[in-house]
This record gives sequence, structure tokens and C-alpha cells, in this order.
Amino acid sequence: MSDKQRTIKGPVSISGVGLHTGAPVSITFNPAPENHWYKFQRTDLDGAPIIEADADLAVDTSRGTTLEKNGAKVHTTEHVLAALMGLGIDNCLIQVTGPEMPIMDGSSLKFIELLEKAGIVEQEAEREYFELTENLTFEDSVKKVEMLAVPQDEFRVTVMVDYGSEVLGTQHASMYNLREFKSQIAPCRTFVFLRELEALLAHNLIKGGDLDNAIVLVDSELPKDKLDYLRKVFNKPNVEVKGRGVLNNTKLHFYNEPARHKLLDIVGDLALVGKPMKIHVLAARPGHAGNVDFAKKLKALAKKQKQEKDYPKIDLNKPALLNITDIMKILPHRQPMLLVDKIMELSAEHVIGVKNVTLNEEFFKGHFPDNPVMPGVMLIEAMAQCGGVLVLKTVPDPENYLTYFMKIDGVKFKKMVIPGDTVVFSLVLVTPIRRGICHMRGVAYVNNKPVMEAEMMAQIVKVKNIESKTPEPQLT
Repeated sequence: MSDKQRTIKGPVSISGVGLHTGAPVSITFNPAPENHWYKFQRTDLDGAPIIEADADLAVDTSRGTTLEKNGAKVHTTEHVLAALMGLGIDNCLIQVTGPEMPIMDGSSLKFIELLEKAGIVEQEAEREYFELTENLTFEDSVKKVEMLAVPQDEFRVTVMVDYGSEVLGTQHASMYNLREFKSQIAPCRTFVFLRELEALLAHNLIKGGDLDNAIVLVDSELPKDKLDYLRKVFNKPNVEVKGRGVLNNTKLHFYNEPARHKLLDIVGDLALVGKPMKIHVLAARPGHAGNVDFAKKLKALAKKQKQEKDYPKIDLNKPALLNITDIMKILPHRQPMLLVDKIMELSAEHVIGVKNVTLNEEFFKGHFPDNPVMPGVMLIEAMAQCGGVLVLKTVPDPENYLTYFMKIDGVKFKKMVIPGDTVVFSLVLVTPIRRGICHMRGVAYVNNKPVMEAEMMAQIVKVKNIESKTPEPQLT
């Protein structure tokens, strides 16, 4: 499988009913840009709100996985997400006309077929995988759920189910790679014990349920009156229960179809991690609650890994590439507005600068003097000055230029910066420098943790008169 991100060629739609609501619903899979991942859009609600496929947005796992954001919900998302994961699709917008995904035949197969009909195309961006260097475990002693993720060179899942039922027994299922998903996992339908149907119906659930979209397991004989009731509810007059096993109207696709469906659910729920994975997941007695909790652990670890990966690996004790005297030959700023102490790395595409924050800073005299915190605008200015070094080094006489902000976007402050902190600014070019215009993306770190990020654009302008510092007219 290619390591380029992938999406679909064009929109495709399918309709059905929600398993629990019984309401008709249509979903449309749409192409999405790079680094988009999976997002749901409730087109039936005002403003058509977006709900990301994110483990932190999971609010209910009782009979499927429900996501919610700002009051908008999508229910039973796992089969749709499993289809996207199973086909190696990285980016997709799923528009839905109701609160619940259509159940279809209780598997992911219909979604797989639809997505393949749409066609899959490669994008320019490289995939960024979540990988492990050591084992990660999860356990729910009450539900007897055990999950383990170990390092692996691709995405692999092994499942064991054991419900204490003589009918189901202990079953195992494995998927050695995603290439097996379409044929070996996607057709496997959800299952339910016959004794559970009464409780679900009593709670006004499975309004969209049909004996054709689930495997019904019979682990005890049912009285005739209750069987007649189920025949009437599901409009299946020929359904019979002959002892124990599976209802006579259902033929299993695989002898271990229930275990394979639990594997399907894991694939869908782990899509909530937010990126493709190269891990081997081993799960005993899994369910949606355990899957989502495990996805949260994986996501948190992935976030930590990204922060560590993005943090510039520099030794602050080494001599600076440019010290404060060198910087003053490049930047026109002077104390108290010179906010860069040294430059540790500098290339045609990136710069790493350092600011040592002390209580002697002028701004601390008026900015919370009894509880000093570095103003956010000063962090932005310090980052911009690091970027200024990058762009001014492209001209032979930087002392004859001034730098002006053109735009600042996506500013986020994540942690307070206080006296004693050493702030490391890491900036990279978003686009090549042209005509003195520099478009940069930067992150500020303290103790290896991000404290601020921003995307900014600046322009250097040659001064006409060095004494008066009057800028020349800017070219358009």
C-alpha cells in the first residue's frame, strides 16, 4: 500500500434506515483535502455542523459508538469508519441527513462497495503513521476486557470473544493486514442474542432492526408466544427456533463471523485515533466502550509522540550559530524590543531561535507585576523576529531593510511563559521566499512542550534613507 494519503475521486451516496431510530437516512462520502482525516457533517441541522472522528468526542458506547460536538450527534459510526480504514482511505467528509448511520446489512460491505465505486486517488501528502516502540495495555476488570498494542510494521488485529455462552463459545479472528479487510472482515454482520431482542424492543430500540441485518444467536429455547411476537415484529412468519444455535433464516458467512465482526468494530473504533497505524492490536472480549477507551490512550500517546518529534533537537549548551551581537547586525530591533537572544540553527527553509525570559524584561513592570506572565503579543513578536532573521539572511545587506507584518493566522497559546523559562522558537517556510515575502509556520516550546503556535506572513522592505528610515514604495 502506498505511503501517500488517499481520498475518493468523487461523491457517492447510499440510503437506508438507522438501526435504533428506524428513521430513513442517506449518507454521502465526499473527497476531502490532505490531512483532513474523517469528519461527519449533519446536513439536516442548522449550519450543517461538523463532527470529527475523534475519540475525545465519543459520548456513548452502549449499542454502538456515538460522537457529539456542540450538541450535534452521530450514532453507530463504527461500520462506516471501518470501511474507510479498511480501504486505506485517509481523508473523507461523510455527510449524513440524520442522527444515525444506516445499518444496511449490519456489516461494512455495502460501504466498501460504494467507496470502491467512487474510486480512490492518491494525494500529494505523505502518510504519517502512529507507531509504537513499546507495548501499550488496557484493561477493564469489570467487563473483563483486555487490550494490548505491540509494535508492528503494519496494522494487524487479533481478537478473542467469550460471552460464557455454549452457543457462541470461545471464538478467535485475525486480520494480518488491511488488504484482508474487504474479503475477510467487511462482510461480517453484527450479532445479538435472541434473549436481548426483547429488552431492546422494550426500550424502544432497534426500530430499524431486521433479522436480515444481524445474526441472532439462540442460547435458550423460546416459548411459542414470545416467538410469535418476534415473528410479528420483524414480519418473518417463517422464522423458527430449533433448539440452540442461529435462527434458521440466517446463514453464516464464516464459522467465526461474530468474532470477525468484533474485529470490524475495533477497526472502526480505532479510526478515532485520527491517523493510520502500524501496530498489532490483541483484544480479549472487546466492546465499543473498551475500544474507545483504548483509542483515547493511543491518541494521547500519538499526540505526545508528535510533540516530541516536532520539538527541535538542539543542545542549548552549545555555542550559538548567531549570538546577540550577530543578531543586532541583522535585525533593526534594540532593547527592550529585541526579543531574540540567539539563533541555534538557520537554513534556507527554517530557523531555530532562543529567548531567555527574565524578570528584568520591561513588560513585566506593567503586565501582572505580582504574578508575571509574558504577554502573548510579545511571544508573537519574538517568533516574528526569529522569522525576520530567516528572511533577512536572504539579502546581502540586511541592515538596510525593515520587516513588516502582513498577516497572522492560527495563533494558539497553550501554556503560560514566566520568568526563568527558556523559549525555543522553531519556524519553517510554508512557501518559498519570493520578492521579500516570507510565509512561515512556527511553534514555541518551553521544556520540550509547545506553549504557542502561529502562522505568519511578513515582508522585508529596503529603506530609502537609512537615517530617516523611510521605506521605499512597495512593489505590487
